[in-house]
Amino acid sequence: MNGVLLIDKPKEYTSFDVIAVVRGVTGQRKAGHTGTLDPNATGVLPVLLGNATKAQDLIPNHDKKYIADFKLGITTDTLDIWGKVLSRTESDISEEVILSTLDSFRGEIWQVPPMFSAVQKNGQRLYDLARKGIEVEREKRKVTVYSLELLDFDRAAQCGRLEIFCSKGTYVRTIIDDIGRKLKVGAVMTDLRRTEACGFTLDNCLTLDELKAMKENGSIADALTSVEDLFVTYPRLNISPAQAKRFSNGGALDISRTALRSTPPMDKQIFRVCENGGMFIGLGITDAVKNLLKIYKLFR
Repeated sequence: MNGVLLIDKPKEYTSFDVIAVVRGVTGQRKAGHTGTLDPNATGVLPVLLGNATKAQDLIPNHDKKYIADFKLGITTDTLDIWGKVLSRTESDISEEVILSTLDSFRGEIWQVPPMFSAVQKNGQRLYDLARKGIEVEREKRKVTVYSLELLDFDRAAQCGRLEIFCSKGTYVRTIIDDIGRKLKVGAVMTDLRRTEACGFTLDNCLTLDELKAMKENGSIADALTSVEDLFVTYPRLNISPAQAKRFSNGGALDISRTALRSTPPMDKQIFRVCENGGMFIGLGITDAVKNLLKIYKLFR
């Protein structure tokens, strides 16, 4: 079984717990995911099966969208409501003040990864050090927040909800903690739901119960998304059956004998290569000097 299963990860499951369930249901041992979700988070988790696992390090779109709930006036060691409380502060922040504060967290920003995270420092996961009570210096990382909107805010409860569209490596907990610091009252994340990942949305996802039901009626294959859909940001190139055979066997193609001859591509441009009729073969990359389309990765 080769392709992508889009799972709506439930709360209290790790991303690897989901992989274990998917392996058991599908019988496919070769499986991976495209981006970890914390156990208390829910939402879009693309699971790669079979030869789709070869796409894990090649996916061009790692942007993600989240709905995150937060509470002002509290801080914890994990930056979320499930951690050890470090401080409580009386807070009476208005919606207008929050709205004006959000501007500081849009666009390219710098973040310090939280101690309770999977980031490695000298070969050790930060969360392993944090659980031992060890805090180490972390390097700032540049991330991009494409949009950050306040969806709701209850002034009496000092609780609200944000929608965040951001680049790979962005920690929503850290954004909320930094907002709390800027407001001088502290803040923690109280819920997190990923609504989009790798171009896929919750509308495309199955729950684990739905996946198990599909096994019972033998329709799991119908739920698979094509590996090609992971690469829709690359242009598509259709080639002849003879060229498809050559390409599938590792042979480069003469660009002048393909549909690219009329509009010569740039050097090192990547294409989705498909046999006429629609069968996805893999990714090709151009060599403009030699006028060749070479193998980048085969999936057939």
